[in-house]
Amino acid sequence: MVWELLFIVLIVLIGAFVQGASGFGLGLVVMGFLPFMLSVQESTLLVLSFLAVTAVTILIKNYRSVQLKGLILFVVASFAGRILSFFVLTTYGEMDVLKTWLGIFLIALVVYLYFNNKGSVNLKKINPFVPLSLGVLNGFFGGLFAVGGTFLVVYCLYLYKEDKHRYTANVQIVTLMTSSFSLLLHGVNGDFDLSFLLYFAVGVVSVIVGATLGLRWFEKLPVYMIRTIAMLLVLVAGLNLILFS
Repeated sequence: MVWELLFIVLIVLIGAFVQGASGFGLGLVVMGFLPFMLSVQESTLLVLSFLAVTAVTILIKNYRSVQLKGLILFVVASFAGRILSFFVLTTYGEMDVLKTWLGIFLIALVVYLYFNNKGSVNLKKINPFVPLSLGVLNGFFGGLFAVGGTFLVVYCLYLYKEDKHRYTANVQIVTLMTSSFSLLLHGVNGDFDLSFLLYFAVGVVSVIVGATLGLRWFEKLPVYMIRTIAMLLVLVAGLNLILFS
């Protein structure tokens, strides 16, 4: 039990650091290991709670850069995806086939981003299908495996690639809203137990410390480097899901 708690502390610390430095990544890092110890549902609920705490920690420093214009459709679609993932997670628990397809889709997104490295985007010219589709995927896979943030990052990189503070602030505010929404659904359904509180209490300190340290790196990193790190994380996550699911 002690070794399990220490392991959770370590991986959450690393994940929170990555989230603070690049704007996302906690879910990708932690969900790559936590399901080996806990069930998928237990792992997802823990990571969603850690994501919410990490988002608040980062927003304390970047809240002035929040600009929800252009994200309304994305958020609404994400909530719809979260409702769908709630029923899937509580009914089936584990869906390895979906992990494989998610991995393929993530790699495709990296390829798309690599070959579409344009300047800032005019919000009025964005096809509504883009935020709606990415929002549903963000909500569904975020609520199911706690890795939906990759779709959010893709969209925010698309909108705010020239302003790293606006990028990370908007990623965090949407992460906070969607994670809280999923936790509320599972709370009403009675999916939490005493073991969750223990794991959360152990990991929350690592979340705050890791995110704070990551933010110091974030301030030093140029925009192109943050974009590169984000895409590499998506690529590694995709390969991991395909090879080990």
